[in-house]
Amino acid sequence: MKKKILITSALPYSNGPLHFGHIAGAYLPADCYARFERLRGKEVLYICGSDEYGVAITLSAEQAGKTPQEHSEGFHQINRELFKKLGIEFSHFSRTTSPEHPPIVQQFFQDLYDNGFIESHETNQLYSEADKRFLADRYVVGICPKCDYEEARGDECPKCGASFEATDLGNPRSKLTGASLTTRKTVHWFLRFDLFKEKLIPFLESRPWKSNVLAFARSYVDEVRPRSITRDLEWGVPVPLKEAEGKVFYVWFDAPIGYISATIEWAKQIGEPEKWKEYWLGAQTKYVQFIGKDNIPFHAVFFPAMIMGQNTPYKLVDELVANEFYLLEGKQFSKSEGWLLDLDDFFKRFHADQIRYTIAANAPETADSEFSWKDFQSRCNGELVGKFGNLINRVLVFIQNHVDGKIPQAHELEEEDHRFLNEISRLTQEIEESFASYRLRQATQLIMELASCGNAYFDKKTPWKEAKREGGRPVLETTMALCLEGLKSLACVSYPLIPDAAEKLWHLLGFSDSLADYTWKEILSLPLEAGKLLPKPYLLFQKIEDELIEEEIQKLQKMHEKAMERKEPPYAPLKKPIEFDDFCKLDFRVGRIEKAEKVPKSKKLLQLEVDIGLEKRTLLSGISQHYTPEELVGKKVIVVANLKPSKIMGIESQGMVLAGSLDHSLELVTLDDLPAGAEIS
Repeated sequence: MKKKILITSALPYSNGPLHFGHIAGAYLPADCYARFERLRGKEVLYICGSDEYGVAITLSAEQAGKTPQEHSEGFHQINRELFKKLGIEFSHFSRTTSPEHPPIVQQFFQDLYDNGFIESHETNQLYSEADKRFLADRYVVGICPKCDYEEARGDECPKCGASFEATDLGNPRSKLTGASLTTRKTVHWFLRFDLFKEKLIPFLESRPWKSNVLAFARSYVDEVRPRSITRDLEWGVPVPLKEAEGKVFYVWFDAPIGYISATIEWAKQIGEPEKWKEYWLGAQTKYVQFIGKDNIPFHAVFFPAMIMGQNTPYKLVDELVANEFYLLEGKQFSKSEGWLLDLDDFFKRFHADQIRYTIAANAPETADSEFSWKDFQSRCNGELVGKFGNLINRVLVFIQNHVDGKIPQAHELEEEDHRFLNEISRLTQEIEESFASYRLRQATQLIMELASCGNAYFDKKTPWKEAKREGGRPVLETTMALCLEGLKSLACVSYPLIPDAAEKLWHLLGFSDSLADYTWKEILSLPLEAGKLLPKPYLLFQKIEDELIEEEIQKLQKMHEKAMERKEPPYAPLKKPIEFDDFCKLDFRVGRIEKAEKVPKSKKLLQLEVDIGLEKRTLLSGISQHYTPEELVGKKVIVVANLKPSKIMGIESQGMVLAGSLDHSLELVTLDDLPAGAEIS
């Protein structure tokens, strides 16, 4: 009996189009893993779907003059189409507005409620006098209670990642009108996550997840408290209590249950309505979840606790594969700032396998990584064309020209032949291990190493010389037969990553069926039929010219500039008034920067040596993304000279340099004529 593997990717929120940052985190790694495990003969079910409820969708729908359903439907279809273009193949792609979804969510709630894990409380909620309604978290912005970021959302801070209640915000205001909000009492239902600590800790300790995922999850468990799971809203799954009329479930409560309801829907659609149980209730099933790092608390802590507290023995996640952020040219993707790619245009110019390969080669597995147009060109030209495509083309063209286009027979093997076969075996095994352990970046590197190995073997054996040498025919035929073995292995190991190119290579080797019709082991052991006529070769990848890349870079910059022209500057709200005596306590001095250098292991910090007249000070300043050390030397700046010293990254900072900032721009406050040590007041 085949081993079952259940794979889920975080449900994409149907409030906007997906971008490559999303794809790199939760979808491409999952698709590669699903293809790989199917190739290994496993029974794989890959489930996903649109997350369609929540305040963010009602907010966007209001602004667009649409109903939430209309708004969500549009992006559901857009995102499905993007997945198809990228070759992301789900077993089933559902949506949380599916009729299968509400009953499962409500049953979860009822079980948790009956089992004593849910209780109601009268709470203070933010209320808009202008709209005459409570404003849910996503309608609210304010000052983060953790890091003081002044544009935090009502449920989490995009800067530090903290989660909190909207009433915890400082200076809360309406996202729609900017008006200040008041608080009013309302009743909500809370899930007692604090009651699950004793179960969650051993659960986490038993999981072989990445250390950063476990550490992040454990920190949430240590501080976990009851969390509201209901909202005063019309758009969502209704709470099944008479006293909760007019309330729906908070989206983070209902969304992960969508993995289960989607699987139930899949089973019904294939005509086997009980088959979902083989995956969600099967003890031997392996459950692997792929997410971005911002979803760690919901999938490592909250959803497992919800499963633990209800009555059906649903499968708890075995492997939680959480990836870091994938940026665009060093910055986060942003629709409002025009910092994104036009994906419709992208797929008119480039192939899905090109972006799949590039994302995988820079996969954000342990740290943030980025897409850059120059790197995209370099990888496509240097690796997909220069290594992968070059090996395929030179081998198949040589066979067309020197072996009548037929698969040659291998003869007696030389030492170099044995060495090459051993390398093929070693690399295919290492690639298999990399895919199996979710190391997509390493698998990509090893695939290119296999292509390079084939090119090196071809060069070392010099078959073009054997074609001219009397008696060289057996060596030539053996060399080309082994090169074809290398190509067969290359087709196998590259299929999870670049499936279209792998299938084309497979057909160029004379096979009429699909790689998916075989298992990994079958492909590697399948004999190549000597004497069989091969199709005429063609290039699988085309070189990307400099002009095209420059055009794309300019397009991105123009789109960004246009968006920023429309965007109002994100002015920070004024801070609370202070007494004049408080201001007088600060000692501002003119300081002359005499030395500046980068702080090791820090992307932002510079270490400055500053002469403030009376003495010289060491200061740390987070300005390295705006100034080079060289351009700072000699500048006169304003220093807060009487701050208590603080140690940052092992270095004591003895003051602070003043700078102004707006959005992503930062500029030091500098002076020309006053000498170092002069007082500023």
